Amino acid sequence: CFQLYGYCYQDSNDIPDTLTTITELGSPLEMIQLLQTSWEDRFRICLSLVRLLHYLAHSPLGSVTLLDFRPRQFVIVDGELKVTDLDDASIEESSCTSNSDCFMEFPARNFTLPCSVEGRCQSMNEKRNLYNAYRFFFTYLLPHSAPSSLRPLLDKIVNATVQHNPSAFPSYILLLSCYSKPCVKKKQFTGAFKTIALLWLFAEYRRVPEAFIPDENYRCWPSYHHKGCLLSVFDVNEAIEICDSYSQCKAFVLTNQTTWTGRQLVFFKMASNHIVPDPDKITYVKVTD
Repeated sequence: CFQLYGYCYQDSNDIPDTLTTITELGSPLEMIQLLQTSWEDRFRICLSLVRLLHYLAHSPLGSVTLLDFRPRQFVIVDGELKVTDLDDASIEESSCTSNSDCFMEFPARNFTLPCSVEGRCQSMNEKRNLYNAYRFFFTYLLPHSAPSSLRPLLDKIVNATVQHNPSAFPSYILLLSCYSKPCVKKKQFTGAFKTIALLWLFAEYRRVPEAFIPDENYRCWPSYHHKGCLLSVFDVNEAIEICDSYSQCKAFVLTNQTTWTGRQLVFFKMASNHIVPDPDKITYVKVTD
């Protein structure tokens, strides 16, 4: 939730029972703008939302539901999603005498939860938060331009979320792990096959250490640089795959910068006519088509 730095209570004749709070500064949540950012940044927002959902489900006060669960109730702080308005928060679980009393109605889907022996709808607060997070955030931010290697796992997580399955929570951590370090490793060659593979790699790309290509940019989407193609990769092999997927890509430059997941930022270039020294970068130039 939003970080509270301080508060001041004032009771005066002009304005009785006044409470002033001082909180951290956040940026308004603009869904259209978020869809134009990289998948990695959008996944970070979803991951922070998952942590928030888990906290709300297991808070010291009990399970808390946000009755007005909409994007306007959230802000972005240093790439993380935080809720700002708790006026409509509730810890009351709906009372019931039968399962039919635990009917949850949403615009696109309805649910019926079991009525406990204590006369309360089981986990209704948690389920309401989870489905609202799915329909307002996950369904838009996660599948769009997701890495192809993560799509099978991503589909399972989204399905678990829409079915109100709490197992979706730890699955998001697994998804982060697979993105930072691929869970399904590519086939490793040994012996003569490994030698052939390495020879093929060096035949396709020439490695130029401590070098950078300042120009020769082209635009790609999504990119961390609005005037060029700057993407994150796990290793050199992934960078080669990305470069080979763009017809205009003729070279790429490994930087010493990483994203919040630890993936390395790489510039992709459409030529290598002008290479300059740079001790913090390594350039790979395609020598065959």
